[in-house]
Amino acid sequence: MTALLFGSISSVADSSELQRAAFNEAFAEHGLDWNWDRDDYRSRLGKAGGETRIADEAKARGEDVDAAAVHATKSRLFQEKLRTQAPAPRPGVLDALRAAKSQGWKTGFVTTTSRDNVLALLDGLQATIRPEHFDVVVASDQVDNPKPDPAAYALALTTLGEDAGAAVAIEDNADGVRAAAAAGVTCVAFPNENTASGEFPEAARRLDRLTVDDLTSLTAA
Repeated sequence: MTALLFGSISSVADSSELQRAAFNEAFAEHGLDWNWDRDDYRSRLGKAGGETRIADEAKARGEDVDAAAVHATKSRLFQEKLRTQAPAPRPGVLDALRAAKSQGWKTGFVTTTSRDNVLALLDGLQATIRPEHFDVVVASDQVDNPKPDPAAYALALTTLGEDAGAAVAIEDNADGVRAAAAAGVTCVAFPNENTASGEFPEAARRLDRLTVDDLTSLTAA
């Protein structure tokens, strides 16, 4: 392995419940009587993209809703929560980043969420994980198509000068795993608390805690 790529905010720190809370608060700010409990939210995670989820909800309810405006509010609330209530790094993430540094692996944060979301997370985690831990950060402003399209991974690999076959991706959701697999990157499914019931057939392995031995065993490089 020569590159370790974290594919989402919740592959680094499990922010899934902060996301759900931000959606519900955004609904209230826009006068919507919607409320997603955990089961509701989990049922909507098969498709990437918060704005798409909001638009789908409005369509299902037969309501005329400005999904973009609601999503912008949700993003603002989520970023505030990341900066003030950021969860701790997930089990094994710090060890994996330290191993990458000591062994000379390239590292990446390869998302199709907004750059502001990524920066808010790193602000919240600055005591443990900082921007300099990553050799490349890919966000939605750099690719035309979100995951499961492999564009974000292709860009990260090109920027790093690394081959897909020598990289390992860490993804917490099904579309992320599909994106890594489509890019030819070996992927570990590392589900968060709200995707833990999902299935990840394209993943090479599923882990609840990252270990250096597990990661290095996945590629021959």
